[in-house]
This record gives sequence, C-alpha cells and structure tokens, in this order.
Amino acid sequence: MKYSKYILIFSLLIALSAYGQQKELTIEQVTVKSFSLYPQRLSQLQWRPGGKEFTYIKKNDGGESLTAEDINSGKQSSLLDLSGLNTQLASKGLQELKRFPEIKWVSAYEFTFLNGDSLWQFNLKDNSLNFLNGVKEGAENLDFNSSNNIAYTIKNNLFISVDNKQMQITKDENEGIVNGQYVHRNEFGIDKGSFWSPDGNYLAFYRKDQTMVTDYPIVNINYRPAKVENIKYPMAGMTSEQVTLGVYNIKTNELVYLKTGEPKDHYLTGVTWDPDDKYIYIGILNRDQNDLHLIKYSIATGNPVDTLFRETNSKYVQPLHGLMFVNNHPGEFIWISRRDGWNHLYLYNTSGKLLKELTKGDWEVTDFDGYNSSGTDAYYTSTTDSPLDRDYYSVNLKTGKTSKITGIPGVHRIIKDADGKYFLDAFSSLTIPNEVNLVNSDGKFLRNVFTSVDPLKDYSLGKTRFFKLKSKDGYDLYCRMITPADFDSTKKYKVLVYVYGGPGVQLITNSWLGGAGLWLNYMAEHGYVVFTLDNRGSANRGLAFEQTTFRHLGTNEIEDQTLGVDYLKTLPYVDSTKMGVFGWSFGGFMTTSLMTRRPVLFKVAVAGGSVIDWDYYEVMYTERYMDTPQANPEGYKEANLLNYVQNLKGKLLMIHGTSDPIVVWQNDLMFIKKCADLGIPVDYFVYPGQEHGVRGIDTFQMYNKITDYFNDNL
Repeated sequence: MKYSKYILIFSLLIALSAYGQQKELTIEQVTVKSFSLYPQRLSQLQWRPGGKEFTYIKKNDGGESLTAEDINSGKQSSLLDLSGLNTQLASKGLQELKRFPEIKWVSAYEFTFLNGDSLWQFNLKDNSLNFLNGVKEGAENLDFNSSNNIAYTIKNNLFISVDNKQMQITKDENEGIVNGQYVHRNEFGIDKGSFWSPDGNYLAFYRKDQTMVTDYPIVNINYRPAKVENIKYPMAGMTSEQVTLGVYNIKTNELVYLKTGEPKDHYLTGVTWDPDDKYIYIGILNRDQNDLHLIKYSIATGNPVDTLFRETNSKYVQPLHGLMFVNNHPGEFIWISRRDGWNHLYLYNTSGKLLKELTKGDWEVTDFDGYNSSGTDAYYTSTTDSPLDRDYYSVNLKTGKTSKITGIPGVHRIIKDADGKYFLDAFSSLTIPNEVNLVNSDGKFLRNVFTSVDPLKDYSLGKTRFFKLKSKDGYDLYCRMITPADFDSTKKYKVLVYVYGGPGVQLITNSWLGGAGLWLNYMAEHGYVVFTLDNRGSANRGLAFEQTTFRHLGTNEIEDQTLGVDYLKTLPYVDSTKMGVFGWSFGGFMTTSLMTRRPVLFKVAVAGGSVIDWDYYEVMYTERYMDTPQANPEGYKEANLLNYVQNLKGKLLMIHGTSDPIVVWQNDLMFIKKCADLGIPVDYFVYPGQEHGVRGIDTFQMYNKITDYFNDNL
C-alpha cells in the first residue's frame, strides 16, 4: 500500500510538471504570427486530368515540389521541384519564385500559372516553359477563358488580351462610369465584373454608371496637407448606381448592350451564359429586393427573349447564384432558391418549366458543387444533420435520390474528380484540426491521405463546448463556451461575450476550435469564460429565422443576446459583476446596442467598425433588411444608437479605421460627438489609413489595446 501511495504521488508530480511546461499563447502569436498556429493543409490539392492521381504542393528540406499521389496505392511522385521551375524561369530572363505559383491543370502533363503580368504553360513531358499571354502594366481583375485569352481592367475601363494582342473595349473618360468590375457592392453573390462565353468568342461585362451617386470623402493623411479621396457611397434611401450589361464579340469587335429596362436602379444578378453562346440569363431584382424576374436575353440584339419565372417575397429575395447548366443536357439547369423557406435545389428547363425539386427539408444547401461528367448526378453541401456541420451529398437528377458521401461529423470541403467516382474529403471538427480522406461515391472510406498534427497540443488551452438555448418563439440558439485551462467550478470568472449577430454570418460551427479565433482562446487561457451565441437573424437557419429581424435590426438580436447573458448569470462560476462584450462591424453595432439599449448587462465593451445609424450605411445591404428610411422611419429610429447615448453606463472603447469604405468613419464620429454633447464618458481609438478590417502590424497593437482594456476595467 505504501508503494502504491508513492507511485500515486510520483504520477501526480509528473502530471503537474507536464502541465507547468505547457506553453501559453501570446498576443503576437494570435495576431501577426497566427499562421504558425493553424493546422497544416495540403496546398493546392486538386485532381490531375486522367482520373488516376491527385496533386498538391509538398514542402521538403529542399523547398517545394509539385507532387502526385496515386489513388489506389498512395504512392507519391515528385513531378516538378520549385528549383526546376525556377531554372526554366531564369532561362527566360524571369525572376525566380520563392514559392510554387497557383497552377491550373489543362492536361495530364501541362499546367498554366500566372507570373506577374504573364500567363505561362509548363510541359512536364519535355520540361519546357512556354509563354501564352500577357496584360498591360497596371492590369487588375484578370479573368481567363479556356483559350487563355484574358479580360482585365485598368482604372475604370475594360481590356482584353488575345494572343498577347491588347485591345481596349471601353473608353469611358468619366471615372464615374466603371466597366468590367463588380457592381452592387459585392452583394447578391457578385464577386467579379466580366463573364466569358463558353467558347470564348464573347465577353459579357458589367457597366456601372455611378456619376449620379453622392461622393463620400475619405481623408488620406499621407500627404502634406492631407488629401480628400472621394468614393461613391450610396446610402440607404439615396440615389443608387445604374448598371447595364455589355456583350463584346471578339471576332467582329461589335459591342451590344442588353436592354434590361427601367427603373435603372434595379439589380442585375446571376449573369449566366447559355451553353450555345447565343443567350444570356440575368436575374433582375427590383430595388425593394422583393421581386425577381429571371430573363433570357439575345446577345445578337440585346432584347429580352423570355421570362422564365418570377420569385417574390413579402420581405426580400436574395439571389446568390446564377443558373447551373447540366453537363450534356444544355436545356436543363439547377436554380437555387429559398422559396419554401430553406435554401434548396430546383431543376428547370430553359422554357421555365420546373422539372423537379431536388432537395427538400428544414435545412439549408450551403454550397453547390456541379455535376459528374455525364450529368446524371449533382453535388452539394448542406446542414442536413446539424446547422453546425457541413456534409456533402449527391443527388440523382432523374430519380431525386440523395446519397451522403461524408461520414464523420464536422465541416467538410470536398474536391471531386470529374467523373464523380472519387472524392478528397478535407474536413475539421471541434476535435480534429484537419484531415483529408479519400472516399468513393458511396461514401466508403478508402484511405487517409493527410492528417495534421494539432498545432496547439502543447498549449494550455481551455475547453470548448457547444449547447443550445431556446428563444422566446421556440428557436434553438446555438452557443459556444470556452472555459479557462485551469477551470475550477468553485471559483468565479470574468466573462467575455463575443458577438456578431448579423445576417449572412454564422460564428459557431463544428470546425476546428468551434469557429472561434485564436484570440478568444487566448482570453480563455488568461482567465475568462468566453461565450458566443448565434442569435435570430444569423445565417444558415432558414428564411424565417433570418427574417425575424426584418425592418428592426438590433431588436430581436439584443433579446437573444440578453437571453444568453441571463443564462450565464445562473452559472455558479460566473462573476456577473465582471462581464464584457466585444464585436466588429455588425458586431460593433450589436456591442454598442447592448451597451446603450441594455445598459445594465455589461461593465465593459469594445466596439469596432460599428454601424451607429443605418441611415448612413450603403443601399443594397441596408434596404434589404430595413427597407428605405422613407418607408420605415420607425424602424430606423428604433435602431439608431444616437437615440440611446444617454443610457451608456459602462466603459466603452470604440475603434475605427479612418479610411473605412464599408462602414464609414462618420458613424463613430457622430456617436462620439453625441457623447461629448451629453457629457457621457467614452473611450476612442482610430487607426489612420486602415479600412474596415485592421491589417498588418496594427493588428498586434489593436489586440494588445483591446486585451488591456478588458483586463484593466473588469
């Protein structure tokens, strides 16, 4: 018995020693050096044409190499070292690369890559490097087609490069007219402004006339004296931009503008070429964003040919995708819609006839991943099993039968081969940093391809868990809590609530760290209970859940966040007198709302990049969720935080980038001015030249400041 006692004591000493040796995160690590603490991944993982191998960039002692791996045997072979690529670049008089460029396979032995302003092709058979095409100096928004032609912009005009011959498509001298770039402030899934036809003979492009939009001043302090640099910023209820779509014929040099009609401040979404290069489909959404028409246009005349269907909603319609034409069936396409309250796939023909609703249920399709080569099956990612997970499915277009391809709970990102026979399943979960498995079309596990070590295994992290609370109207509200590493339920802990709360964002997922950033884990490591709740209005929970906040941003969200705080106060280890809240952007709006509309909840808060008055936010986003100020004056008044400044009781630090083009600096300035007028104490810090997100070395300083603010005041 004595011997057992000594063994027990010795074991405890070893355990305590090991715990004492665990590392602690630093602010520098979780900000400017965070890349070293994220799980390793297979860079540029993709299928090699031919269907027998996949490739990725492998790091080794000598640098990097393009590596192929056999599907069946798992045998790896180096196709090309970075040093070998650099040898070929040097032979062309080009500067060597420090890392392998992003490549695109065009055949089993050839890939293309961009080097500076030039497009190159490497042939693995004869180890040759060949120039394909280039663009002018200053080119932006590069867009390639299958023939290696390049569309690009310089300032506000559109150019193309065909066999390295440069042609200027538009010649607008007024910089208020912008060609070939994204429009509608990146809303509606729009992330580019040019669209090549399938055979590459035509180029469609957005033409944005914003000459009638109000100039908004951004002050650049890098000059003496400082300069005003105006941006176009249409605020809610104000005059918006006018967008049209042009089509350029490369062979004839003819330019046709589609007749998209009036009123001109509508939105043109989901631009999609017909497979035969004769038609373009556009979703035309009215400014109220509640009435969408899917219209087919002739590129020869620019005239509308047919309206395939119409979608309406009493609140808003939000199209995020164009038409996905079925492989080998050019007369059929999949349309993604939330018309039944959940995001689902619908199979149509080009006459506008609904052929089949392919998916259905109280869950969301979050991503569409195309078809197999024959066009018999389509692939999608969804929240079928849980709103926290992302699983991958196939659906047969004829029978509607679905098959689940992923198995392990988590957030999955699939890379399928062309035939839909094999899938590379890259995923993580709360307990798995990153894995890549090879599976087949039945979802059968074939073998593990890659498993990342846990980069935080030597750190004294706290424990993360998920749970649910019920909103007053019966919705499940998902929560995430991180407790300190040395958590003792008999002690009292300070609380940090991290909030976003706005539409289109979900903070809590069954991914590595539960979707929490490293700084939140740093705060838990240093003695905080860190809590997050995805309130009504947030993403991937169905239309009714999201639209609960319509015309009243901030109200139901505050109610749900208050529910979370009330729950925290019931926990014996929570010190309800030492609670803080932090959020950025919509989260800054929520943080400031909580401090002024529920002033007894929190002692300390930090609000970054905050919307203060929705009158001062941009047209597209604001009018979708709030209508115009003219149509919804009471809703705007209710959400306007200038009306609650006098309620502020706790310590509030506000942060903003002075060059923010998303949530303009004026928001915070108005709030600070109102505080000064009323004699309300508030703390404030700006980052000169920074935009909506603080970047670079300023990030380190900012999180030091935020951390100190909570530590000093809680």
